[in-house]
Amino acid sequence: MSVNKVILVGNVGKEPEIRHLESGASVASFSLATTERYRDKSGNVQDLTEWHNIVAWRQLADLAGNYIHKGSQIYVEGRIRTRSWDDQNGQKRYQTEILADVIQLLGRKGDSPAPAGGAYIETAAPAPRPAAPAPAPRPASTPIISSEELAQEDGTDDLPF
Repeated sequence: MSVNKVILVGNVGKEPEIRHLESGASVASFSLATTERYRDKSGNVQDLTEWHNIVAWRQLADLAGNYIHKGSQIYVEGRIRTRSWDDQNGQKRYQTEILADVIQLLGRKGDSPAPAGGAYIETAAPAPRPAAPAPAPRPASTPIISSEELAQEDGTDDLPF
């Protein structure tokens, strides 16, 4: 058995590029930045930003075209895919992408308008998934706790052990 699953929460780096194929299907591609914050040996706070190429098809592409903009915070669930091709000079080129299965708009009030009832869209899975149910993504109104907020806790909890 193998699993290819990615969950990302980050900020959109550029406006989605929407293309329409001859078959009528639409595809959107955009970049997503995830940032990890840590302290180096000197105690200075460092940010490590990773950029991900996101590809969305059909309804997810329509969602991206209508509601996702540069700077939007989104939740993406999908699969890693690496494509390869030969460029004009005969060099082998590779591109790693996240093929989105689920996109959910996140953020605060005042951000770009979302469709009524929230913006959570899941595509039909092309292959059967493992028997264990996948955890549901957080609703848009659920606050996300940052690692900095966790570090600021006083160390007490309600657990009896």
